[in-house]
Amino acid sequence: MATFETKVKEIVANIPRGRTMTYAEVADKAGSPKGARAVANIMAGNFDQKIPCHRVIRKDGQPGGYNRGGPAVKKALLQSEGVVI
Repeated sequence: MATFETKVKEIVANIPRGRTMTYAEVADKAGSPKGARAVANIMAGNFDQKIPCHRVIRKDGQPGGYNRGGPAVKKALLQSEGVVI
């Protein structure tokens, strides 16, 4: 049986370029509707480039944190993919 972290990473790995999901949406899809903070913590520790953690955003539409350069870098990456922030 897959762990919550494994499920989260699998879900995020499948977010298409130019699309986003909120931390809460990822948590819900991974089977833990109240696990948004856990998703954020998992993404904060993610350094696997196959998992596009920049595509996971806050529910208010803001980018949130990013472990590879901060929110400005995350926003720029999303904008380069056509996401309007």
